[in-house]
Amino acid sequence: MPKTARPKVIVSRRLPQAVETRMAELFDVELNFDDTPFDQARLIDAVRRADVFVPTVTDHVDAAVLAEAGEKLKLIANFGVGIDHIDLHAAREKNIVVTNTPGVLTDDTADMVMALILSVPRRIAEGEKIIREGSWAGWSPTGMLGHRITGKRLGIIGMGRIGQAVATRARGFGLAVHYHNRERLPASVEAGLEATWWPTLEAMLTRVDIVSINCPHTPETHHLINDKALRLMQRHVYLINTARGEIVDEAALAAALSRRGIAGAGLDVFEHEPKIHPDLLNLPNVVLVPHMGSATFEGRQAMGDKVIANIQVWKDGHRPPDQVLEGWV
Repeated sequence: MPKTARPKVIVSRRLPQAVETRMAELFDVELNFDDTPFDQARLIDAVRRADVFVPTVTDHVDAAVLAEAGEKLKLIANFGVGIDHIDLHAAREKNIVVTNTPGVLTDDTADMVMALILSVPRRIAEGEKIIREGSWAGWSPTGMLGHRITGKRLGIIGMGRIGQAVATRARGFGLAVHYHNRERLPASVEAGLEATWWPTLEAMLTRVDIVSINCPHTPETHHLINDKALRLMQRHVYLINTARGEIVDEAALAAALSRRGIAGAGLDVFEHEPKIHPDLLNLPNVVLVPHMGSATFEGRQAMGDKVIANIQVWKDGHRPPDQVLEGWV
């Protein structure tokens, strides 16, 4: 495609208005004004017609979809950090570049982790429900007792950008930071975070009071938190997941919570979004929020800016700054 040509860009969901407007100025863009998620037929139509496709986490750009891609499609500029919904191997086989939007959601997601860490032990959602139902009878010395988090041990699974941002915040709340990662952090980083590394997940799970999942979803991390892992945790443990729902076996989690095998959970993501395991909906010791860890005006704008930058750099004939390699995790 000539460098002066305006590439055909198809966007699968509504984006912030300023992002859509800038795309319209720069590219031949096709927007999704009604924000209806693409089904497979619309995904196939998009990859057949576009030079650049801009999907989100709700779009399963798998091998079957990419098999239908036209010769024009050369870039998938994902609106989001996680790319487990895109078949990177199939994209590479078709010589399609894939980009994402790393770095801009770190603080927002880490803030959500801390919000859930505070909400579940302190029973904030339960208390709010009592107020709205009109069943609060007033303050009492034994009413709505929860647990303080100061002095507790936080176990972080995945110590990348978000995991380290969580660790920084956790230290401010008096939590002792533990972590499990495929590779140990440099000693200087570990010292700065006052973090204790565990070479195996099993060893860490038996020793901490709160578990925060901050790793990507990959074949290796699918159902990483299963019945076996949940049974390693002590009964007073709280589980927090703001990463990907598929990392947790939701049925096993619901069973563990029901039998009080663990004390509670705070979930921002779910295994079969937007469906949620029905048992979780009826449990008082779970805080459920609708995948909003990155949902800030600032974060969404920054994501859009990165998508535009990746498309523009690619259009100009250069390697996009956020190109994802097949082995990305």
